[in-house]
Amino acid sequence: MNVFNQLPIWLSFQLSIIFLIGMPVTLFFWSIKKRNKAVNKLISIYWKISLLFFISLLLLIGKYKYALVITNIATLLMTISVWFWNDINDELREYDFSYCLSTVTKIWRWALTFISLNFLIQSLQNISCFSFINTVACEVWLQPSSKFYILIKNLFNFFFGANFTQPIAKFLGLSSLLIYTLGLVQWSITKFPKNGRNSYFSTNGRN
Repeated sequence: MNVFNQLPIWLSFQLSIIFLIGMPVTLFFWSIKKRNKAVNKLISIYWKISLLFFISLLLLIGKYKYALVITNIATLLMTISVWFWNDINDELREYDFSYCLSTVTKIWRWALTFISLNFLIQSLQNISCFSFINTVACEVWLQPSSKFYILIKNLFNFFFGANFTQPIAKFLGLSSLLIYTLGLVQWSITKFPKNGRNSYFSTNGRN
């Protein structure tokens, strides 16, 4: 894999840190300060869905062969989650451009969509990595998770006095993936038919 292919992948992960983690954190605390229930509800839902992205990082650390598939599914679900809710969309449309929180939230949603599509395009250019992440040609996809691996390894050793290895990462990732999938299936069967595309952020009153 040449440098012209490695650079876009590296940039994709760097942008992910900003728009998948940094911006949502900022918007979450900003919405609390502004007491904006719509944005707060949107970010709360986003964090629940984004757990799959962190699970995929564990699977990348563990070199699970389908880890890149899970990562793409995660970014896709995260993007869907910020556009899906009718009541939140209606609320955001009511604010004009001068309301900064709403404007930044809209910009973030579009940026997240772009990053998700870009990530998918980069992945499709290395489509063999969807099922053979452990090959030499796919090593570039494993490199961004190495820093996350070092962080978890140090924390694991500090709290438990044990070594955090790749097999442990894979086990934790697969176990978490199972729990996440069961939770998503439960929501699809019980809550989605009842609530539809309404988040009910305004149950306790509109802003």
